[in-house]
Amino acid sequence: MPRQIYLDNQSTTPMDPRVLESMIPFYKEKFGNASSIHHNYGIESGDAVEKARKILAEYIHADSREIIFTSGATEGINLAIKGVGEKYEGKGHIITQVTEHNAVLDTCNTMESKGWEITRLSVDSLGIVNPKHIENAINDRTVLVSIMHANNEIGSIQHIREIGEICKKHKILFFVDACQSFGKLEINVKKMNINLLVSTAHKLYGPKGIGLLYISQKNPKVALKMQIDGGGHERGYRSGTLPVPLIVGFGKAIEICHRSRRVENKRLKKLRDKLFDGIKNEHPDILINGSIERRLVHNLNLCFPELDAETIIMKMKGIACSTGSACSSVNLEPSHVIRAIGRNNELAHSAIRFSVGRFTTDKEINEAILSVNKVINEIKIKRMKRKNKLHN
Repeated sequence: MPRQIYLDNQSTTPMDPRVLESMIPFYKEKFGNASSIHHNYGIESGDAVEKARKILAEYIHADSREIIFTSGATEGINLAIKGVGEKYEGKGHIITQVTEHNAVLDTCNTMESKGWEITRLSVDSLGIVNPKHIENAINDRTVLVSIMHANNEIGSIQHIREIGEICKKHKILFFVDACQSFGKLEINVKKMNINLLVSTAHKLYGPKGIGLLYISQKNPKVALKMQIDGGGHERGYRSGTLPVPLIVGFGKAIEICHRSRRVENKRLKKLRDKLFDGIKNEHPDILINGSIERRLVHNLNLCFPELDAETIIMKMKGIACSTGSACSSVNLEPSHVIRAIGRNNELAHSAIRFSVGRFTTDKEINEAILSVNKVINEIKIKRMKRKNKLHN
């Protein structure tokens, strides 16, 4: 297949060669089961797991005992929401927002089918939920607030610290989906009063198939009902043999991100802004979705009025980008996120997400600008000819 310029880094990221290098020994000579504590193979693997756990915990200012490994964010989300729900059956109310990832929304739908009350708060035109609306929605049955740190489609960053303070004040658990912000934004679970948090390695140049769930162990100590029965691994929260190579890779990935975050964020913002300016100068009618100020630096989500996003993407054969969340790409319905910020169906169907990454180059952005503009011009010319033909 011909090489494409990869601008879909919010969907997944290519694995950093340094991450892969750190994993290989644990597929070969260091193959031990981390739970086998009676011989060196198992001890060596166990030590590697705990080293990675410590690195990941330190990034979010948590204790390593508060980190458990999962198969990814979707499993972590299910464990957090359902696990809380089954431990706090006497309560019965969860607050979330309409622009959450479907993994959260669908899990909340399941809880609703079991009798739980779910409040789904609207967001403003920038995709930001008002913390006051969260506080106003709290009642005496509320047990959990679930708000993502940064949106996976439009990159809008929520007021997590303020929401955390509200939850602490009302003694309500606060759960944060940090998949898009992990490794990119500063996260301090203590200062932000976050009680539960999920992330995944493949969004930050690590391997697929590994994620984490942070579970606060004090002030408050969060109780969860285990969702997978078995050997009681991960302190009884998640049974199953630990995938040591993936865990090692996750630790290495966040180590690299943390070390280079400030410099890399400046570079990514420059590339993102260049892409936006290059398209906007040629097509001033485009609309940017989400906040300009409170936005992930690598995200660009644009509406192309009167055009169809699927058509644009299909014609841009040299660019890999998306119309929205990769996790719901089989659904031809317009993005629930774009609709939630006030765009109509037609505009929502014209939205395209571009996301730059660690391996994106300035040359690639120049090529992408030319390609996007060329395709849009071709579509507009065809449409104009069609209109003229109808009028004649």
